[in-house]
Amino acid sequence: MTTARRPDPADVAQVLSRMRSLNAALPHRDGVAVFNRVYLSVTEEVRRRLAAREFADQDAAGELAVRFAGRYLAAIEDDIAGRRPPACWRPLLRLRGHRGIRPVQFALAGINAHIGHDLALAVVDTCRAGDLELRTLEGDFDRIGDVLTAIEERVREELMPGPDVLELADPLTHVVGAWSLERARDAAWAAARLLWALRETDDAYDECVTRLDAGVGLVGRFLLTPLGD
Repeated sequence: MTTARRPDPADVAQVLSRMRSLNAALPHRDGVAVFNRVYLSVTEEVRRRLAAREFADQDAAGELAVRFAGRYLAAIEDDIAGRRPPACWRPLLRLRGHRGIRPVQFALAGINAHIGHDLALAVVDTCRAGDLELRTLEGDFDRIGDVLTAIEERVREELMPGPDVLELADPLTHVVGAWSLERARDAAWAAARLLWALRETDDAYDECVTRLDAGVGLVGRFLLTPLGD
């Protein structure tokens, strides 16, 4: 018997609390734990920028950050409870303990799932909830994207092996180098625009979401190609 899902987090403070609880509960090497530590850093930086009032629309930016994180937390909770998570998250959830997958791969697979699928849906949900036009959120979408890009650069620096190791690990360089957060951000905004245009057509909207989910999941499976211990 599965348990009911907890209510979505109400604010960034609740998001951070749940992420910290995951950090405490998961083994350090677990693939979800690797991504969760990265995303915790992102959310802490977003909170700092919200406190500094660096967004054009503070309320909408905060709402977007919470709805965005809520989709990740819901996927993890669904997996724990025995419910079926979105396809984009399944590669990471199924391969999280694989010893032949490097930490940087886990981190990028989580970023791929979250940016490629969850971000577009969070943008649409935020606009619907606040009765906003999509274009009014574009500037703050870019500002949150800048935080993600900075964190991704740090992930690559901290989790990639040193140059001497990379000479022996060309497949890792190939796998990690084939994915770009900048391109994923652009694709997420394009997907949000398409979903926004389809928001009144339930069948077309649902089909687009399903295909987006499956496509992002396929990329995630590639990023998690085992490369050996």
